Amino acid sequence: MIKHYPEVQADAGVKRQVLSDSPELMVVAFRFEAEGAEGKLHNHPHVQSTYVECGRFVFSVAGESFEVSPGDSFVIPSNAVHGCKCLEPGTLIDTFAPRRDDFLTPNPGKETFHADR
Repeated sequence: MIKHYPEVQADAGVKRQVLSDSPELMVVAFRFEAEGAEGKLHNHPHVQSTYVECGRFVFSVAGESFEVSPGDSFVIPSNAVHGCKCLEPGTLIDTFAPRRDDFLTPNPGKETFHADR
């Protein structure tokens, strides 16, 4: 029942680790190691819920910018363009519905998994 997943480099200064998954749901930790690290603007068909475990971030979701800090949480709708910039090192806990299969697929020729968020 309990699975262990490797921590992988998602972007410069950002590490990603799948914490749990099923076809319908996935929980992922994103660890931002330094001020200025970014989760680049992107979109995906999954609904995403983000919880700020620690640190401070400024998010852009569908053209709206807002700052978040520990204990804050919000939902990103399917296909909304979003991204964030780290203001203070910390960890985001993201939940995706359905599961992000691309986070489980090995990247050919490398020992890590896809770093696309």
